[in-house]
Amino acid sequence: MWHLVCGDAAAEGVGFALGESVARTALRVMRDDLAVGPLQDIDSPPCSTRSAYWQSVWPHAVQPAPDFTAELSADARWLAELATGERAVTVWHGDSCSEQLLLARVAHALAGSAIELWEVACGNPQLPPRRAVSLRRPEELPALYQQRQQLDAARRSLLVEQWQQAKQHNTAIRIWHAGRFKYHEHDLVDNPLLQHCTEDWRPLARVMAEVMAQCKGFFPTDSFLHWRACELARAKQLQLSQPLTAAYADQQVRQLKA
Repeated sequence: MWHLVCGDAAAEGVGFALGESVARTALRVMRDDLAVGPLQDIDSPPCSTRSAYWQSVWPHAVQPAPDFTAELSADARWLAELATGERAVTVWHGDSCSEQLLLARVAHALAGSAIELWEVACGNPQLPPRRAVSLRRPEELPALYQQRQQLDAARRSLLVEQWQQAKQHNTAIRIWHAGRFKYHEHDLVDNPLLQHCTEDWRPLARVMAEVMAQCKGFFPTDSFLHWRACELARAKQLQLSQPLTAAYADQQVRQLKA
């Protein structure tokens, strides 16, 4: 059986739950944040539009940048081969839009096949705080794994439809709230970024943390919010203290004075 997770932080805890020997041969990390950016060619190598997006988002201060074309293409080809394999698939997910979209993407990849699809639900949908897999303590995950469930045909069909809709909408940001995907443009985070700026200089990292705390339906990353701050600076909507190529930890931010 394959085990899929979103991101390296989640992989550490899931690896603990599975055990080293199983994790070594069965755990695959999907690093693409499906909650943001264009999706229209994500399943079609070389995924040029998706790759170009991540190249623009990746911070200049962090080098070398990943080979997005190679990594995205490898994911797309690997998923396309799942339906012709013999191994069942388990997706670990929580209250993260990216994790929920990964589940939908895998269901789409397995559409029409007899390969079993399982889920380990790690979220906390009824009460705050929301939980992505990486926000669960490693010692919590074995018990959640014991509660894993196989998806029936109706659920799989719904997920396939949801993945197709996400690709068709192709918006800048996708959120997952109350069991549904919703679609937004960049103003979902741009407006809070601007609102948390003042006329005085403030650390950009602090402003980003405040925006993260109030986001509902997805977990924006540091690199994504840093990119949006830089885009707002380019558009003369806020002012950064350092060149746009500087690391966000070195940046101060304030409202652009008239």
